[in-house]
Amino acid sequence: MNAVRRVALVRDVSAALERCQLTHVERTAIDVARARRQHHAYCDLLAALGCDVVRLPALDLSPDAVFVEDVALVFDEMAIATRPGAESRRGEVASVAQALARWRDVLPLDPPATLDGGDVLRLGRTLYVGRSSRSSADGIAALARRVAPFGYDVVPVPLHGCLHLKSAVTRVSDDTLLVQPAWVDPATFDGWHRIAVAEDEAHAANALAIGTAVVYPDAFPRTRALLDAHGLDVHTIDVSELQKAEGAVTCCSLVFDVSGWSADG
Repeated sequence: MNAVRRVALVRDVSAALERCQLTHVERTAIDVARARRQHHAYCDLLAALGCDVVRLPALDLSPDAVFVEDVALVFDEMAIATRPGAESRRGEVASVAQALARWRDVLPLDPPATLDGGDVLRLGRTLYVGRSSRSSADGIAALARRVAPFGYDVVPVPLHGCLHLKSAVTRVSDDTLLVQPAWVDPATFDGWHRIAVAEDEAHAANALAIGTAVVYPDAFPRTRALLDAHGLDVHTIDVSELQKAEGAVTCCSLVFDVSGWSADG
């Protein structure tokens, strides 16, 4: 019987991170060396939680390339290479698609579609897709066409005041979502148990579920307490420099299962 392994595909931090794209946060100085240390710690945590971490080299001409989630979507049946809404990020796609081709057939999204992976939240066979400044109506329609043969439904979701859908809502367990109700209507996700972020922690809705564990930024102690109160296995980490680049814990990895493979061969 083939062993099933969990892969976390990541990319090292660009030397040009300070020139990142920003939409909803004010630009402040980023300590790139510290960002790299934080990213190393993030990778170490993913490994400790059972992931085989596969690291792609930094793209030093692509400031946002560490946020690898935005340039691809990975499903059990295939992967999709996205077409990011920021033109400066489109050069990141090919190398991630090439890496994913080791495990999945990779399907493209064609112009004029634009779609960031951070706008796509998969809940079962439904893909909720944020109508953001990075993901267009053409992009959402193109995604729907790509995934329909595999039995997925696509639901567009209006957003208010945030970069991506996963800035506003993420899954933290098999039946529970973490939601920022100021940015997305919680009623969109009827049938799911919903935890609202603490009122004074606006950016606290982004969490990464790895099995039964939750990777979570240490910057939001009040929301973390809410997660603890629900009995979740929360592992906090400092990603403060990456947050200055409008990043978070989901966007720094693509996590998926494979059969018959491990990092050791």
